[in-house]
Amino acid sequence: MSAPGVSTLPATDVITDPASLLGYSHDEAEWAPYGTPLAVVRPTSAAETQAVVGWCVEHRVPIVPRGAGTGLSGGANAIDGSVIISFERMDAIVRIDPVERLAVVQPGVINDDLRAAAAEHGLWYPPDPASSPWSTIGGNVATNAGGVCCVKYGVTRDYVLGLEVVTGTGELVRLGRQTAKGVAGYDLAGLLVGSEGTLGLVTEITVRLRPAQAPQHTVVGFFDTLVAAGEAVAAVARAGVMPSALELLDRHCLTAVNDWKNLGLEADSAAILLARLDAPGAAGDGEAAAVLACFEGSGATWAARSTDPEEADALFAARRLAYPAVERLGPVLTEDVCVPIVQVPAMLARIEEIGQRYDVLIANIAHAGDGNLHPLLITPPGDEPARIRAQQAFEEILTEAIAVGGTVTGEHGVGLLKRAGLARELSPAVVELHRAIRRALDPYGILNPGKVIEG
Repeated sequence: MSAPGVSTLPATDVITDPASLLGYSHDEAEWAPYGTPLAVVRPTSAAETQAVVGWCVEHRVPIVPRGAGTGLSGGANAIDGSVIISFERMDAIVRIDPVERLAVVQPGVINDDLRAAAAEHGLWYPPDPASSPWSTIGGNVATNAGGVCCVKYGVTRDYVLGLEVVTGTGELVRLGRQTAKGVAGYDLAGLLVGSEGTLGLVTEITVRLRPAQAPQHTVVGFFDTLVAAGEAVAAVARAGVMPSALELLDRHCLTAVNDWKNLGLEADSAAILLARLDAPGAAGDGEAAAVLACFEGSGATWAARSTDPEEADALFAARRLAYPAVERLGPVLTEDVCVPIVQVPAMLARIEEIGQRYDVLIANIAHAGDGNLHPLLITPPGDEPARIRAQQAFEEILTEAIAVGGTVTGEHGVGLLKRAGLARELSPAVVELHRAIRRALDPYGILNPGKVIEG
């Protein structure tokens, strides 16, 4: 079949200018391949999205859905001749229901905008990826994004009640519910969360909200080795304390943030841990004391409860700035492994050893409280041998995470970069289950082909 002309696309916002197409052709994943799309379309409604998908079904044109393009796995990367459907213009908060504690939003709504709108009603949307000022709820749904608070409050899937979806055959359907409970049929909404646009295009999302978060206590610990910081994380888990956040930054990340933003943060230690606890009253005081004892008992060179809210906020701001700060040092290949909490010390040690063996600079940030580690593999610009070594180290880190009972991705998704790792993590029978589901929901093979799992 010859390639169809874009002039026959349904009437909507269509972009074909080559320079503009390039800006939509890939996400933030370093070295993930991408092709040249036929066009970018920017629908404003579910009906327009459905019309574009119907056209793509008719002409067997592949579709690549896109949110804000902040992904780190290549999940939004174009393939040659594809149509990119960008949801940037579908950015309405349809309604917030303070009685049912839910929000209905379009996929292009920015995460922080939803959180701010919920706060006006005394409510809170907990999933908060580091990209929350820029990433969209649709993209968060596509990758089942987590964030700083997910150690206690869960990830995106835990908050999605219902979805409006255009299927791979061009039908517009509603999945899930808007009630507090519901077990009618299979959990198809849950199936689509984390599917990276390979099972359907999400055009509306219903999420549950929580009451506003209580004031938080902050505990900070400095450690002279990464492994000691990892031991403190495991000690907190063994103590039965559930922080609302437990984050790790190493010296490389702190130095990069300081050099970029001049925050004046202490960067002499190998790593720092930032814990927040939001239990009310005496319970919160007790949890903060327990975490402080865990830090000190694990060899912290200095640990204390922060009494300065501005200082505590600056430290957590540094955590969110770590990735863009490190990016300034050179191309960064970002890992996203998740391991059992008790394996955090061992995994951090393995990451250090892998970096030394491959002669690759690895900076570390982590949602340490739930074992989600983000080693950042940094290479000098234009250094091809260093790129090859970094990619080899990347694959070995995936293998080591699987070996300790972990997974190749905790929140960034598989996309293109982790397909080989996923194949190592899953058994052949489970791989075939994935393929069968994909064939059933995308019979023409046009939804984000080549991503997550092939075939």
